[in-house]
Amino acid sequence: MRTFTLTLLLIFAGIGAFAQDAAVETGFWRDPFGDPMFPFYLVTGFVFLTAFLVVMVAVYMLKVLNVFIRKAAEERAEKLGIAYVPQPSLWTKFWNSINAFRSAEEERDIMLDHNYDGIRELDNHLPPWWKWLLYGSIVWAAVYLVVYHVTGTLPLMDGEYQAEVEEANARKAKFLASNPPVAIDVDALVYEPTDAILAKGKQVYTINCVSCHMAEGQGSIGPNLTDDYWLHGGSIKDIYSVIRDGVVEKGMISWAPVLSPEQIRDVSFYIKSLVGTNPANPKAPQGVLYKEGPEPVVEETSSL
Repeated sequence: MRTFTLTLLLIFAGIGAFAQDAAVETGFWRDPFGDPMFPFYLVTGFVFLTAFLVVMVAVYMLKVLNVFIRKAAEERAEKLGIAYVPQPSLWTKFWNSINAFRSAEEERDIMLDHNYDGIRELDNHLPPWWKWLLYGSIVWAAVYLVVYHVTGTLPLMDGEYQAEVEEANARKAKFLASNPPVAIDVDALVYEPTDAILAKGKQVYTINCVSCHMAEGQGSIGPNLTDDYWLHGGSIKDIYSVIRDGVVEKGMISWAPVLSPEQIRDVSFYIKSLVGTNPANPKAPQGVLYKEGPEPVVEETSSL
């Protein structure tokens, strides 16, 4: 009964700890009764609790039954005038069989004549479970040899890899066929931002550009993207070309192998939208003054 009570306490303690950890992240723990899944959770919890209680009661009843059986056997042995010898449980029999344990009476039959400072040696054989593993390994090795190397029924690791690559390429081709990439003509590119484009561009920027240009574009390793000074041109075409082709001598990699033309356009538009936002602690201007307009203003006033 103490084991049963302790187990229940541990379960409820674990549930309470889980509830505390999940309370911040999930809405269920904020308002469990208002959650639409509350009836399902309630019924599921009740079912599991009932099943647990049934199992615990069954185990407890088996222990009680074993006590009655042992008492009856002891009384029968006493009436017959013989010593009561408890019968080992099924688990004990199984454990002894797979380990080939020998009783103390049998040990004298396998005792060797070796004697080292009073230490005697038994002629024990390897336990059956160890032999089963050995024989199973031999059988598995033979099956593996035939299946993978002789008949080629199943592919080796290299063959599996090539098959997965082919399957991935087929899926990619199918996806591209149903979702063809957007063709971007840089020469005809016009800065016409929309909320959808800027949202996607911000996501690309956050993943790939923040480490060099900071979260608000104020610049760090890379230049400030919020002022009117540009190292390689400030038009949307220039920004797109720099992102696509990179500037290797200044540490700006080409993003063409990583980003699709549509993603490069989106992040170019987002970078263009950062101009004039005036973030905190901006990096000093670098490059050439460029102002957008019907006739863009370009002044050779490089500061750094």
